[in-house]
Amino acid sequence: GIMGSNNYFKMPFFQEVDRFKSIPWVQNTIWYQIFPERFENGDSANDNEGTLPWDATVHPKASDFFGGDIRGIINRLDYLEELGINGIYLCPIFEAPSNHKYDTVDYKKIDPHFGTEEDFRELVKKAHEKGIKIMLDAVFNHIGDQSPQFQDVLKNGEKSIYKDWFHIHSFPISATSTSIHSDVTNYDVFAYTRHMPKLNTANPEVVDYLLDISTYWIREFDIDAWRLDVANEVDHQFWKKFKAACDKEKEDFYIIGEIWTSAQSWLDGDEFTGVMNYAFSGAIPDYFAKKKITLTEMVHKLNHQLMLNRDQTNQMMFNLLDSHDAPRILSIAKKDKDLLKQMFAFLFLQNGTPDIYYGTEIGMFGENDPDNRKPMEWRTDYQDAELFKFFQKLIRFRKENAREISSGELVWKTVDEKNGLLSFSIGNTIGVFNSGSKPIQMMVDPLLSNLYENGSLNPSGFVYLDSNSAH
Repeated sequence: GIMGSNNYFKMPFFQEVDRFKSIPWVQNTIWYQIFPERFENGDSANDNEGTLPWDATVHPKASDFFGGDIRGIINRLDYLEELGINGIYLCPIFEAPSNHKYDTVDYKKIDPHFGTEEDFRELVKKAHEKGIKIMLDAVFNHIGDQSPQFQDVLKNGEKSIYKDWFHIHSFPISATSTSIHSDVTNYDVFAYTRHMPKLNTANPEVVDYLLDISTYWIREFDIDAWRLDVANEVDHQFWKKFKAACDKEKEDFYIIGEIWTSAQSWLDGDEFTGVMNYAFSGAIPDYFAKKKITLTEMVHKLNHQLMLNRDQTNQMMFNLLDSHDAPRILSIAKKDKDLLKQMFAFLFLQNGTPDIYYGTEIGMFGENDPDNRKPMEWRTDYQDAELFKFFQKLIRFRKENAREISSGELVWKTVDEKNGLLSFSIGNTIGVFNSGSKPIQMMVDPLLSNLYENGSLNPSGFVYLDSNSAH
């Protein structure tokens, strides 16, 4: 019978509603990550007590304040526009006692040291006028111990209406230790930090509370994206509700999770659009700068990560080389700016949406937290103007070829371990990298000569690649 001959169709129809869709604007976006306390002090009237004078050369202590705020970011939008970025990812801006604000007190309030709701509304509006999207950082895994909810539990113990908002093992709560990193707690916390009690996201009250916050900032302030802190420690059921709520509020809303490993189970289209792609982009400095892996291993690692996800998912990944949680990439490159350029050129030729950590474009360096959070260097004499021009050019190139690089298929052409030569195509763009220590002469198809600046390809079809160079 007819049915009999058709029974090999196990999946005859793609259900549109189940498909993962990439978001067009994300494909065209180059992000710039700002740690608000350290970008620019635009309003000294809202400074913390004991705020230090702005100095990009100091090694900050974990508890220091320098007065960076939202007004400072507004003041520097022209600078960011000149650089060419068109997305800003802001570390948390909600009320919290620390300089990093990952210990939230009130999710519906801008931290008064950062400014007012009006300031933030103005930032979003002015950024949007310049074609720049705004992504906020949501810390829904844990809340600060200064929050009214946790304070209520401290005060009322088992009688507190918030006792089931947390994971408390016994009453009364003991948080007596004076050290920040203390194991003398009988409630679950983020990492070892008793100031960040973990929220119970399986509790319907907590769910409603957090969903209200996530839609409030979209509805009231028109933000474009959420970055979700410690996203792998929150249940999948919650993230599904979160995604549905955000999508209902705004079409083409972008959601990325902070997950340091492969993240397939979050990326089926009903939770996150992408993740902070450490598992993929971490292979780049591991090879180019740290020499921890070989060229072949880097290629395998990149392929492996790409194979784990749908093409549409790979196009939505947030690709970064450093952040407020990792040493600055120029420090990892031992201050070798050619190497820095090579890694960024490589990153900008991959599927996914690339990110620059504030100050990288003018040559800032710094070791692990808190050294990677120095105040931004605004004194032009201390900025690397040539590096800034390189980033402008790279960003322009990426924007002009955004659709193609974002959704193109990566095909490796040369992986020459001995000479450190790597070449690949992505769409109809070709990347050639000499990561070895010696210059290389190689044959190049004359049709590709438009890749090289001012057509500096000689007629014989040879191109001369200096070491640490990217073409």
